[in-house]
Amino acid sequence: MTKSPVLVLGARSDIGKATAHAFASLGHPIQLAARRAGTLEADRSDISLRYNVEVSLHEFDALDIQSHNSFVDHLPELPEAAVCVVGLMGDQSENERDLEAATRVMRSNFEGPASILAALANCFEERGYGTLVGISSVAGERGRATNYVYGSAKAGFTAFLSGLRNRLAQKGVHVVTVLPGFVATQLTEGMDLPAKLTAQPEEVGKAITRAVEKKQNVIYVRSVWRLIMMIIRNIPEKTFNRINI
Repeated sequence: MTKSPVLVLGARSDIGKATAHAFASLGHPIQLAARRAGTLEADRSDISLRYNVEVSLHEFDALDIQSHNSFVDHLPELPEAAVCVVGLMGDQSENERDLEAATRVMRSNFEGPASILAALANCFEERGYGTLVGISSVAGERGRATNYVYGSAKAGFTAFLSGLRNRLAQKGVHVVTVLPGFVATQLTEGMDLPAKLTAQPEEVGKAITRAVEKKQNVIYVRSVWRLIMMIIRNIPEKTFNRINI
């Protein structure tokens, strides 16, 4: 049986590539979308040859909000599922000094991802089926001094995905929120991350395919994060303000 394509937005990232491989391994054609998409030719060829599926490249800029409807309209085929891996960690100390840097982080983690998923949601709703997946973050579950600009944007994105899921629940369209926790990527290279809390990109990709298949709503890639964040969310504010986590 021929399977429908899966669109990966932010396909240049380690998680994006791992997600593309995970879906391609199940027989799905893949649409890779990113800025400077032509530079992903080697990845396109590798995935296509490895899994014997069609892979196409699509120029996409999450921050170019005005282009999003046109981007969706010009896809060769409306995908069965779309996974948005777009994001930017940034540096908290820089964000505190440079409002342009802070705005870029907030737009990259909330405005851009929310805009493209909103455009896809309208098309999926009209069609009557499909799955939208957004990569959010545990950082959005409580503001912390060490990353509150990034965390606040992810909190907004998590709320957006929740509302979108509620809106589309009776329309045949499912929305998945993914909370990976720490992930060993190029962006975290050199950081001293605890091994038991740190997932590999391939682990995230496989978790996403399972979530889509099982129609899960919110997933923590490593279940230990559910307990950790429950504890952090319930620390009294006076106590929380005296600690640095």
